[in-house]
Amino acid sequence: MTLTTIFLLCCAGCFSGFMAGLLGIGGGLILTPFITMLLPESLVPHDYVVHVAIATSLAVIAFTSVSSARAHHKRKAVLWNVVWAVAPGILVGALIGAQVAKLLSTFWISLVFTGFVWFSAYKMFVDKKPKASRQLPGPVGMFAAGVVIGCLSSLVGAGGGFISVPWMVWCNVTIHHAVATSAALGFPIAFFGTIGYIISGWNLQGVPGFPILLGYICLPALLCCASCSILLAPLGAKVAHSIDTKPLKKIFACLLCCLGCYMFYQAILAWPF
Repeated sequence: MTLTTIFLLCCAGCFSGFMAGLLGIGGGLILTPFITMLLPESLVPHDYVVHVAIATSLAVIAFTSVSSARAHHKRKAVLWNVVWAVAPGILVGALIGAQVAKLLSTFWISLVFTGFVWFSAYKMFVDKKPKASRQLPGPVGMFAAGVVIGCLSSLVGAGGGFISVPWMVWCNVTIHHAVATSAALGFPIAFFGTIGYIISGWNLQGVPGFPILLGYICLPALLCCASCSILLAPLGAKVAHSIDTKPLKKIFACLLCCLGCYMFYQAILAWPF
């Protein structure tokens, strides 16, 4: 990779780390499009670039989420009882999502990613108030929620905040607790999703092996992004506890719309019909 590519990947890592701490979004919704843009075709063939971008984003989140969750924990904002109840379902869902992604072509996985990015942007724009009587579900409901969050997050390379934060707020969890808890949930999502992508991408034909790719994980991009994201995640968490994040969520939603458009363009380029 060129120095320019390395610099841009580091910048993307800084921004995704800050947003992970600020809004509980694991960073994959940001990183996946940027890694797709920046990875040279000489390194990763076009047929695999979206899969590699998603897998690498998940691996970055494994580092970012620890840094972000630690910062939120210091402010006693993480609902650990929710984390332990949802985590087993996340384990199952994340492994399933990685295997499903292997079966999808670049066209379909880009399309799925686009749909969830636009859905996340819509939820941020609308910001509807939940019914006052609504609460988090029981153990079975928490496990089921974990499976859904883990599977979808693994499939699109996100930390789960685009689902878990709206879900918790819908269940009348305060936004600051939802963001902090989502940051903690990002680690099991990313860890088990990463393992799934290493397994599903093992012995790929026509792509460089270790030390460039480990399964679907691009190690140079992981190093650039993760080393910067873990530095900015605590700053994002600090800012989250000192300001009203509602205006920022709408700004971030605009960015997601733009990134969704880029991934939709990637889907068109890979149109198989």
